[in-house]
Amino acid sequence: MSMCRSHNKQNKEQKDQIVNKHALLFGLIAVFLCGIGFSIIAPIVPFLVKPYTSSPEEQAIVVTLLTSVYALCVFFAAPVLGALSDKYGRRPLLLVCLLGSAVGYFVFGIGGALWVLFVGRIIEGITGGSISTIFAYFADIIPPEQRTIYFGWASAVVGIGTVLGPSLGGLLAKFDYAAPMYVGALITLLNVVYGFFYMPESLVKKNRLKEITFLRLNPFTQLAALLSTKNLNRLLVSAFLLWIPNGALQAVFSQFTVDTFSWKPALIGLMFSIMGVQDIISQSFIMPKLLMKFRDKQIVILGMVSEIVGYSLIALSSMFVFYPLLIAGIFIFGFGDSVFGPSFNGMLSKSVDASEQGRIQGGSQSIQALARMIGPIVGGQIYVSFGHAAPAFMGMILIAAAVAVLYRRRTHINV
Repeated sequence: MSMCRSHNKQNKEQKDQIVNKHALLFGLIAVFLCGIGFSIIAPIVPFLVKPYTSSPEEQAIVVTLLTSVYALCVFFAAPVLGALSDKYGRRPLLLVCLLGSAVGYFVFGIGGALWVLFVGRIIEGITGGSISTIFAYFADIIPPEQRTIYFGWASAVVGIGTVLGPSLGGLLAKFDYAAPMYVGALITLLNVVYGFFYMPESLVKKNRLKEITFLRLNPFTQLAALLSTKNLNRLLVSAFLLWIPNGALQAVFSQFTVDTFSWKPALIGLMFSIMGVQDIISQSFIMPKLLMKFRDKQIVILGMVSEIVGYSLIALSSMFVFYPLLIAGIFIFGFGDSVFGPSFNGMLSKSVDASEQGRIQGGSQSIQALARMIGPIVGGQIYVSFGHAAPAFMGMILIAAAVAVLYRRRTHINV
């Protein structure tokens, strides 16, 4: 009888959490502003770097290194932020992360020297665990069986921010290339203010981590533990293979469009917005239908295959200098990315209990950060050495390998 009462009490708590409108609203606003804050700067990075470089090749290398140093900082910081959020709650960590992002944008906008740009990216990277903490926040307030749907909503909201951000950044760049950085800082600060006054804590004290050990703060130990987790190792390895070329594409895309098609910031921003539009369409109309017919894992594989097709069209657009192929490739790649993310996060969050959500999401972000550190470095080098289409060919090869890794356990994972 006591067990039944405990079970009923837990179900009641979950229902109460779902109807906590402030928690849900803050989470959605947070991911929306993160989408804007990050994407608003994407079209103008090559133009901010250009005064400190002497050639397009050097410019491409610096752009990719700026992405890599950010990812390196996230790699070391994400497990620490995840563990701290499991022990002290999501609210204080999210506010600190968002404040750090605002400072990073501001420093990057000030510029004046190449090392200042790197300092800005380092500051932002150290506090760059906000997305993983937000997903842990959603996992706190949503029952496991509904998380993929809500992660899909979060992705759609990010998509809206991603639509507005690059276009806004491209337009602001007409006044000054640093203007998008300052606006990104302001937007992030507004999120901090909203969170400070309205964000409720989502992690109840009984579900918090009792003690933080040094091993839990070590990113390499966390990676080893995650990769040894049954039914997760192949999922994480395949995601790692996917994130490497995605990181390369993200880092080199602006430079790619400048070198191949001589595009300006406004048009580059519009291209980034395409992926945001794809997120909105996918999460609003396609994902609900996919979830009715397929499991999370099948949707993950669909996303990977779509990204391979997208990469192939991007490569062809470079080879034939024909931008309609690039647009088509970005649409298809964006679809794949939009359905992969929510399903991957849904599979991930269902694998552990409430006290481990910060650890699993932080560890996942460490793996993603490691991939996005390697991807831009490798992508920048092969872009300069083997041509503009080389990073896209790398994406086709690595994601095909990722599909093979995950597909081998199709009959063993039922999520």
